[in-house]
Amino acid sequence: MRSVRQCSRSACTNAAVATLTYVYADSTAVLGPLAHLAEPHSYDLCAEHAERLTAPRGWEVVRLMPEFEDAGPSPDDLSALADAVREAGRVRRPAAEPSSVTETARRGHLRVLRADDDSTA
Repeated sequence: MRSVRQCSRSACTNAAVATLTYVYADSTAVLGPLAHLAEPHSYDLCAEHAERLTAPRGWEVVRLMPEFEDAGPSPDDLSALADAVREAGRVRRPAAEPSSVTETARRGHLRVLRADDDSTA
């Protein structure tokens, strides 16, 4: 499921639709579709900032898509959200706890424990 990430530009609260990365060896700025995961050395940009992007003098901008628009949630995103809500709503039953535990051996800081079950008595 896609997460809602914000534009990396200061004071911009718009949703990110593109990812900007720099290839320093080639003096190139690459602007492509929003990456699935946020990377520490890339920048997420909203449509407005992606369209207005300029590179430093002597650098080239490579745009992998002509326009960047927020496509909104896809059917896969909605299915994943429904599955997450369904999983969160499940009632979890605690595991049965043994009535007592007996230490049978010890080696350093490790202990071997045996559960004494009341059902066998």
